[in-house]
Order: sequence, then C-alpha cells, then structure tokens
Amino acid sequence: MAQKKYVYFYGVSKELTEGDSSMKAILGGKGANLAEMANANLPVPPGLTISTEACAYYSKTGGKYAPEMEKQLKAQLKKLEDNMGKKLGDPKDPLLVSVRSGAAVSMPGMMDTVLNLGLTDKSVLGFIEQTGNERTGWDCYRRFIDMFGDVVMGPYTGLTHHDFEVELEAIKKKYKAAEDTDLTAEQLKELTEVYKKVYQNKVKKPFPQDPVEQLDLSIRAVFGSWGSERAEKYRQINKISGLLGTAVNVQVMVFGNMGSQSGTGVAFTRDGGTGHSKPMGEYLVDAQGEDVVAGIRTPKHLDDMPNEESPIWKKAYADLQKIMARLEKHYKYPQDVEFTVQEGKLFMLQTRNAKRTGLAGVRWAVEMATGMDFFTGEKQAKILNQKEALMTLSGDDLEQLLFPIFDIAAEKKGKVLTTALPAGPGAAVGKIVFEAAEAEAAVAKNPDEKVILVRHETSPEDVGGMWAAQGVLTSTGGMTSHAAVVARGWGKCCICGAGDLKIDYAKKTVGIGGKLYKQGDWISLNGSTGIVYDGQIPTQVSPVVSAVVDGKASAKNDPIYKMYEQVSKWSDSNRTINVRTNADTPKDSKAARSFGAEGIGLCRTEHMFFEGDRIWAIREFILAEDEISRKSALAKLLKHQQKDFEGIFKAMDGLPVTVRLLDPPLHEFVPHTKKDQQEMAKRLGVPLKKVTERVQELHEFNPMLGHRGCRLSITFPELCVMQTKAIIGAACKVAKLKKAVKVLPEIMIPLIGTKAELDFLEKIVRENAEEIIAKTGSKVTYLVGTMIEIPRAALTADEIAETAEFFSFGTNDLTQMTFGYSRDDIGTFLPDYLGEKILPSDPFQHLDQTGVGQLVKIGVERGRETRPGLKCGICGEHGGDPESVKFCVKAGLNYVSCSPYRVPIARLAAAQAAIKG
Repeated sequence: MAQKKYVYFYGVSKELTEGDSSMKAILGGKGANLAEMANANLPVPPGLTISTEACAYYSKTGGKYAPEMEKQLKAQLKKLEDNMGKKLGDPKDPLLVSVRSGAAVSMPGMMDTVLNLGLTDKSVLGFIEQTGNERTGWDCYRRFIDMFGDVVMGPYTGLTHHDFEVELEAIKKKYKAAEDTDLTAEQLKELTEVYKKVYQNKVKKPFPQDPVEQLDLSIRAVFGSWGSERAEKYRQINKISGLLGTAVNVQVMVFGNMGSQSGTGVAFTRDGGTGHSKPMGEYLVDAQGEDVVAGIRTPKHLDDMPNEESPIWKKAYADLQKIMARLEKHYKYPQDVEFTVQEGKLFMLQTRNAKRTGLAGVRWAVEMATGMDFFTGEKQAKILNQKEALMTLSGDDLEQLLFPIFDIAAEKKGKVLTTALPAGPGAAVGKIVFEAAEAEAAVAKNPDEKVILVRHETSPEDVGGMWAAQGVLTSTGGMTSHAAVVARGWGKCCICGAGDLKIDYAKKTVGIGGKLYKQGDWISLNGSTGIVYDGQIPTQVSPVVSAVVDGKASAKNDPIYKMYEQVSKWSDSNRTINVRTNADTPKDSKAARSFGAEGIGLCRTEHMFFEGDRIWAIREFILAEDEISRKSALAKLLKHQQKDFEGIFKAMDGLPVTVRLLDPPLHEFVPHTKKDQQEMAKRLGVPLKKVTERVQELHEFNPMLGHRGCRLSITFPELCVMQTKAIIGAACKVAKLKKAVKVLPEIMIPLIGTKAELDFLEKIVRENAEEIIAKTGSKVTYLVGTMIEIPRAALTADEIAETAEFFSFGTNDLTQMTFGYSRDDIGTFLPDYLGEKILPSDPFQHLDQTGVGQLVKIGVERGRETRPGLKCGICGEHGGDPESVKFCVKAGLNYVSCSPYRVPIARLAAAQAAIKG
C-alpha cells in the first residue's frame, strides 16, 4: 500500500518539482504557487512543502507528526542539500533555509515565519568564509536569533521581538547609527552576543546549536500558529472555514542583506488601493523581507529601483516587470509578489492573488476584460472575458462602491494635519485610540462607536482592533506593510508611514500637525489621498448612489459609476434568477428599482401602521371590544394603506409586488411605560385601567410563536378584509389612471403551518378582491400565496400548493424555528458557538444550507409536484447574502428578494451562480 505523501519538493528543475497551482488545498497557496513558478522556470529558490494534511494530523493528535512525514522530510531535505551542494548546519558551507507558513487562503501576517535557519556559532563562520561578507553573516545570525526567539520560543517563554528591539536601539545609540544598516560587522557581532544572552535569560537555555532541532521546533511553531488567537480571529472576520491547516514551506535562503547590490521587496502587478494598472510596490536595499512587511522601516517606491547607484538595479527592475506581467497573464488575476535581489540576481519568493479594495477589485475586473482604462480611456491588454471578470468579484466589492466619501466642499475647508501613504480606501472619521484591545472593547460596548486606531505599526495581534476601527493610521510602514495589506483586503480606510506622528503610548497622546491630541479626540482620514484632518469632516453619498438613486447627471459621468454599471450589465446578461427587493415605501421602491430590482418580494404592511396618526387607529382597533368597533377603527387605516400601495404600485409599474398581510403580534403596537399608557388612555378617551389590562392580556411568553401572522387574521377576519381592500383598491385605481400603471399584486398570507389556515384566509381575500374588481370594472389580476416559514409548511408543501399560487420562503423565521434559536437572543451565545466552531457562521446572516436549506428544497420540490408552474422566492435577510443567493439558484427558486442597497450584490451573486453552474 502506497504511503501517504506529506512532503513535496519544488525548484531546481521542472522535472524535480512536485505539484502545481491546482493543489492549494494540500500545498497551501504559497507552496502551490512556488511549484507553479518553478514549473514555469522562473527564478525560484528551491525548497520543500509540508502539506496542510500534515498540519491537520499534528492538530488532531495534540502535537505529533505523522510517522510518514518525518521520513519524507528527512529524504526531501537530503535531496535539497544534494542539489544545492550544501548541508544544513555545515560549519564550512552551511545551507540556510526559511520556514514559512502558507494556508490555502491567504492570511497576510497571521501565521509564523523564521528566516536564516541553520546558523549556529560555527556555521556562521563558514557562511562568512563562503560569501566573503562578514557583515551579512552576523546580520543574518542576529536576525535569526530574534525571529526564532520571538516566533518559536515566545509563546512559551514570553520572549518577544520587543526584547531584542530594545537591545538593537541601545547598540545603535552606542555607536551613533541612524539605521541598523549603519552598524558594522563587528558591531553586529557584538549585538549577536547580546541577543544570545536575551534568549538565555528568557528561555533558560542557550540558543540551540543543532540545526535539525532548530528546524523541528520551527515547523512545530508554524503548525501551532494555525490555532493562534490572531489567526482564529482573522478567519472568523473573513469567514474562512473548512481548511485543513497551514502548509510549511522550507525554502533555500537568498540574501537581500548583502550590501548595496542586494535588497528585498514586495510588489503588486496593479495598484491594490486605486486599481490603476501600473504596478506598485516597495523595496529596501540591504535588507530582508520582514523589514518591508512588518512596517518597521519605511521603504522606497518600486519606481525608484532603476535610479539606484548600482547599475544592477535597472536590470533587476526590468526583469521584475516582465515576470509580473507574465504572472498576471498566467493567473488571470493581479498578483502580490515577494522578491529578493542577491548581489544583482533576482529571485521570486512568492506570488499570490493580491489583496485589494472593492474599488480596485471592480476596476481590475472591468479593465482586464474591456482592455480599457476607465479613468483615462487608454488601451491595455485584455486578459479576461466578462464571465471570468465577474468571478473575480465579491459582494463586498460592490458594496464598497456605495460607501460614503468626504463632502467635497467640507474637505476643502478641513485642517490638514499630515499627508502620508494612501493605503486603504474611503473616508473614516473617529476618536483616537492607541491600543487594538481598546478599539475592540469600545465597539463591543457600543456598536455605533467610531474609533481610529493610531499605532507606530500594526502587528497581526492587532487584527481585532483594526476590524473594529473605522480606520487605521500608522507612523511607519509602507503600502505593502501588514496594516496596509490587511486593511485593503477588508476595504478598511488606512494611512501608513505618517513619519511626523509623535506617539506616546504611555501618556496616550499623539503629536501631529503642531497639535497634541489625546485619546478620544476626533480626526478624519482620507484613505484614498493619504490626508489626515483635524476633527470631523462630514461625508456625502458615493458617486454610484448619487447617480443611481438621486439620478445626478454629473455622477453618471464618474468612472466609478461607469464601472459599477458595466458590472451590473454583465451580471444581468449572465444570471438566470430574478432579483426583487424588500420595500415598504414608495421611496424605497423607487431606489430599489434604480438598483435593478425586478419587483417587490416583501412589502411589510405593519411598517405602514407606525407613520403619523396611524398608530392610534391600530391602537383603537386593539382596544375595541366588538366587531363593529374594530371595523370602525380599521376604516381609518384603510385610506392610508390604500394610498401607500398606490405609491408603491406606481413606483413598480409593470413589476410584481408581493404584499404580506399583517404579521407581528399586537403587543408591538401598544405602549409599555406608564406615561405612554396614560397618553393612550387620554387620546382614545378610555380609562387607564382598560389600557393597562389590554396590554397585560396581549403579553405572551413567546410572542414569536404566539398570536401573530395568519393567526391574527383568523381571529380578526376584518383585518384581512381591510388589507385586501387596500391592496386591490389601490391596484384598480392606479390601473385606471390616465397614465395607466401596470399592476401585478401578489397577496401573501404569513406564518401558515396548515393548508386549512391558508384556505380560511384565501377565501376571504378572493371574495373581497373579486368584489372590488367587479365594482370598478377593472382588469387587474392578482395572485394569492403564502410565506413558508414554519418547517411543517415546507414538509406539507404539496398540500399547500393546491391553494397557494406562489411560495415565498421567509428564512428569518424558518431559521428560528428549525434551529430553535431566537433571533433576538442568539447574541448571548453565538460568540461562543462561533469560537468553538459549533456553528460555522451566524445562521441569520448566512443560510444554513444543510438544514434550513433542505427545507427550502423540499418545499420547492413538493410544491411543484402539485403545481408545476409554482413561483418560488426567498424574502428573508439571506436574499442579499451572496452565498445564500447561490444556494437559491441551485434550489431552483425564481427570485431572491433583499433590501434595496443589496440588490446589486444579489445580481452579481446570481450571475456567479449561473456561470459556475
């Protein structure tokens, strides 16, 4: 029986490389792409990848390696040594490697990396002899001790990078060195000895001198980092689930810290902030990779490379540009690459799909598919077709195009404090906080709290605070630092490298623009320009909202709107399912139609009861003691409801409108404080006692399972009569206007669990509707259907479809009743369920496809057995969730319905589902 393969080799030659980019689930994104680049004969330092399956085994067994993995690791390491002509830890000519993580889904900075592994007190001397570069040797050794101490031993001993940084600063001060690159070989050798003492003091053991032990501990550290708090939090925020673990990449080191002809950098084939097609990136001369991504030093711009003193940089820049163009064309997606130049020779250390803002994502998609720059009109290479372009996008990308921007006039008057690197999009206004934990705590306490996280630099541990904050401002780091990459991936406003910030964490102050700001003071960030402003700058709607909802001609000429329009057209030409909206007013109906809604899937009539004096009519109805009094109260509501429906029908001319009859329990319409009850008694001219007694009568232990939905209209048929008259009366009236409106009303009876309930109310609806249609001589046609939101209704859908002409799945209540979770109370235990992976996500945000979804499928299938042409839709909050929309397409629904501003997202998701098939 063949042994399971856990360790894969890549590099040296195509023949020796095992794997390719299709194996991301096993090799992780980094390992799969390294193999792919090696297969393409790109300059990749060779190495080996330990699979994600090995990590899963390690996690499940409490920290044990799979037996086959250890044997394979030994064999593959020997193959690497033989091909390089060097041996790990050899005192005369040592092989040095990096140990890096790489999950199937990119998680920038969340897991661990160790560079320069294999250096010991003896091998460092061999390295110096072989390279002839004493300074590089000691620089690499002190870096290795720092990273190994922090990453590998830190979690158990409390040793951190800061402990080493303190000593680095002390040495720099001692020798008057501005940067670490100013330290000589002798000074770095001295620093290395200090680092070893720091290590010994914290770990209580000398720094390990056996490279096999170093490698073993480093692999374990990377495996262990998969379950770190920061990695778990990142996956939770980004809804990443179902992965086996992280792969481990053991790669031959190349050295960017060998002097003026060496360096390291990170580059993007297109701008991840604005979406511009010109490559962007940063690099440092005489440095290693962590210097760039950690944001400790502010690097140089990529375009400065050809201007360096040494001529090698011009060639390295040209080679890098060619490789990046080739990678983008190969992967059909802009790439984020890491590279090192060692004494003039370019090496590619990584490529992955680049993180970007929503704006950049949309711009990449439309420009790569149309071959045109939407801002300048210039031509560029066509790399994608429209289907491929749509598949690169997410709902979040489109949603970011709807985010507010700063009010242009107000921003011009704003006091500029500083300008730095525009690393993340949009406008952010908030109170200054200096610690990530404080940002998290503030927003946890008050979800409406607006904070700006201000740091020297962010680390992966700050991920929770970055997510909670409106924006992030750092004093160091560049466009490819951790803060910038993570913020761009979230569409979070971020400004990096504001070097004139004088941050004092102890005093919780920051000096900026000649003024001292304390924690809690307001500032505003424009992440698109990199400008920091004093105080609060007001915002205005985005160009897309301005064009779509407000119909402003100037906004329709904005490139951002034109890109949105292109994506929307492509979505509509590919999708096979309709998209409706949940809307209760003419204003919302009009906005939704502007966003492309093809009808209303849910009009909640109860929302109409709260406007103006209407609440008093429904309260009068609730207090009424006989049918005559109830009908009298409802007559006051009738004219208001009919007028509302007239406005909605006009706004949706020619499109179907599904109106749900009254659903919530009556207690929602009565006051619960003594003061408000007194006002009700006075206003309606009844004794206070009558009001308080009726409020008490309406109390239910579980109102969501109580007297609501169809049960209300069965108890009070006059409610059903009034609402039917309002709907059909409005339909007949607007259909007879001079400028006739085409009306397609659909009357929906909520919360039925039995066919008998539906039959009882359907009869009332039809009798009253037909009477009005006959009296007005109208030709209005209508449908009567129901909401499937009780599991029993889904299971008996074949019976219910004998009466119902359409089904609309109310997945909010269907989720409540299937799980037995109260939507209002789930917040008390949901964080624990998500943290312990009992639930993969909030089932009220993302449809539970294996449970609730199966009830939807059963309902559709059984309903159509009885009525083959049965129209089926979904109108819960899930109608605007991309993954839920894709499920609805597979389940054979005719439409999804969502809030007006989610309509573009649902259109995109529906198209993607159709393309994927």
